[in-house]
Amino acid sequence: MKSSSLTVAIAAVLACACANAQTLPRPTPSQDKLLSPQLLDRTRVFADTPLPASGQSLSGAKLQAARTIQRDSAGLLKQFAGAEVQAAGGLSGLPLIHGMAGDRNRVQVDGMDLIASCPNHMNPPLSYIDPANIGHIRVFTAISPVSAGGDSIGGSIAVESRAPAFAASADEWQLGGHLGLRYHSNGHARHADASLWLANERWHLRYEGNYNQAENYRAAKPFRNFTASGREGHEIRRDEVASSAYRSHQHSLHAAFRHGAHLWQGHYALQTIPQQNYPNQRMDMLDNRQYRWQLGYQGEAEWGSVEARLWQERVQHVMGFGEDRQYWYGADSMQPGHADHSRACAPIGPRCAADMPMHTASRTRAARFQLNLELDDGDLLRLGQEWQQYRLDDDWPPSGGMMWPGTFWNIHQGRRDRASLFAEWEGRLGQNWQALLGVRHTRIHTTAGEVRGYDIDPRPPGSYAMTAADAAAFNARNRHRRDRHLDATALLRWTPSTQLDLEAGIALKTRSPNLYERYAWSSWAMAAVMNNTHGDGNGYVGDPDLAPEKAHTLALTLDWHAAPGSSAAWRLRLTPWHTRVRDYIDAAPIRTHQPGKFQVLRYANQSARLYGLDISAEVPLATGTFGSFSLQGNAQWQRGKNLDSGHPLYQQMPAHARLSLQHQHQGWQSALEWQLVAAKTRTSPLRNELATGGYGLLNLRLAREFGQWRVDAGVDNLLNRPYAHPTAGIYLGQGRSMAINGLPHGIPVPGMGRSFHLALRRDW
Repeated sequence: MKSSSLTVAIAAVLACACANAQTLPRPTPSQDKLLSPQLLDRTRVFADTPLPASGQSLSGAKLQAARTIQRDSAGLLKQFAGAEVQAAGGLSGLPLIHGMAGDRNRVQVDGMDLIASCPNHMNPPLSYIDPANIGHIRVFTAISPVSAGGDSIGGSIAVESRAPAFAASADEWQLGGHLGLRYHSNGHARHADASLWLANERWHLRYEGNYNQAENYRAAKPFRNFTASGREGHEIRRDEVASSAYRSHQHSLHAAFRHGAHLWQGHYALQTIPQQNYPNQRMDMLDNRQYRWQLGYQGEAEWGSVEARLWQERVQHVMGFGEDRQYWYGADSMQPGHADHSRACAPIGPRCAADMPMHTASRTRAARFQLNLELDDGDLLRLGQEWQQYRLDDDWPPSGGMMWPGTFWNIHQGRRDRASLFAEWEGRLGQNWQALLGVRHTRIHTTAGEVRGYDIDPRPPGSYAMTAADAAAFNARNRHRRDRHLDATALLRWTPSTQLDLEAGIALKTRSPNLYERYAWSSWAMAAVMNNTHGDGNGYVGDPDLAPEKAHTLALTLDWHAAPGSSAAWRLRLTPWHTRVRDYIDAAPIRTHQPGKFQVLRYANQSARLYGLDISAEVPLATGTFGSFSLQGNAQWQRGKNLDSGHPLYQQMPAHARLSLQHQHQGWQSALEWQLVAAKTRTSPLRNELATGGYGLLNLRLAREFGQWRVDAGVDNLLNRPYAHPTAGIYLGQGRSMAINGLPHGIPVPGMGRSFHLALRRDW
């Protein structure tokens, strides 16, 4: 696609709003109050955080329409200007906000800061909640209030489950729930979700469950010239994206009790993923089990409200080679004349290896306490304290060959403890002026125990020579690190008329390295490539001396909208932003850089600058005999640069836009959506990042609601266009993925070809 097409699309986003866009109304402190007990009242455990003009929300009918077409919860972020997704597994996309991915964004699920316990971040926070169970999403892309931020330099994402419903009286018990079924033709993806709740005036009890399963998906056309999987008798079609299948199921129980102005809640959840394969990683998830519980309280008084939360999470995570990768390694597994695959061998030992198992276990405990004090003239003061304790063990059992005879300790007795205090004031400075001021202080302590490789015997054969020096150097050094953060936010909003808001904000944000960035220790290529959260095929080594990242962000927002109460609601929102990061954690070569090959890199502190423009708009077009028509859209342009090397930052989205023509008439809803992405030519040479071509996709949606039933149907990539998403990474889904250069370099993970979907939902 030529760049002029994207320019036209961005111009269309602007033009549609200049004609006449609406967003959800901005909450006020009064909306934090518990509502009077009625059957379908929705209450929340915690008070709403302030919503700067650069913040965005998704709930209600718009959320229902969006989650019908998404296979994972991260995909819902594409509805927001400035947000995208870094592709991973089919259920585990990573949020990407203003060019910052993963841990650089604060992601909360029902108020819990869940942590990805995997050297490839295969279990990110949003993978633990199904789209069907989400009741509300709030995203801050530019300026985040300190009450919603902390230990992050990117955006803030808060995802909430459905709030409890209560009956009209204590003597009246109500029963409700839903059943949903969904099918996507590409990959034969099947999804089922159900809920059942029982409630009276004071009690609410609810069960939720879901099941997901999919096979490998197909690209629009063949994208490689080989079919070998590395396993005898198993060939993979050239248009099939190997290692993209998945299967998961989740169950949760929720209880809530309300008495007067007090609300108590308890929640227990279990998720099991017996299979989720990754086309841009060298390993697959063969088992992931998460167990979590949470207790919450909210109480209200004349002076304001108090909130408290306590929760714990345990994760057991297993990786290995899925069915599309070579499983047997070692001299005894080789077949003369057949370099593309190996065969079963025995016994397991120096000459025979089966799989490369990797086990991770973690435990997170956390608490949060917050006071919301209502001051004179409607001002609000938030005071809060947060505490989190994280424990991690990542070890790789022996499996033969060079992975023999002992266990490899990748992260041993890892610890990351965090404690924060924050204060935030929100109020008016005059009739047309509002302000938000906040400050947060955080202390973080990280450490890890001594490590070892598979082989600690210097006598050959074995991998002693590959790991002994790195392990000895790591064990000899002090690994305790203590960081102090000072975050601050200042925001000023001016409302010169009922149709215009102008907002300026500045923020100082800080993030400490995660345990893998600090304590992944081995530069042995086979071990290093297993520590990779970027999907680029390279290996990564940590550095205990990494300093925290410190970001200064400046953002301006013009919010031009219809006057309150206007029959023709429209909106145009423009947000230019700029971020300068000191001690940005990028990468540096350990050995001589090799273009066109995978290599081992070390995390390193450098400097970076990111800047861009977010645009969102919505406008009603016409209303008449044939229903109502509206046009919605968002677009983004951004740049990211490493100031030390002068090179572009890795995985930065090129200019892109999304336009949707929507129609509603007598229970029918339809939409024609156009996605446009410019060619990616600014790439990171250090990581040998791949350029991708520009493209345009056309999607069709249709829905019908009647009574308690809803039916959705549609087609994604209607014209079956071949494409590669700029953040999908490099293709590693089949063959000898354990060897650093055992796979060809230069194939991007292709996007999904044409896919039909059908969904049915029944509420009662």
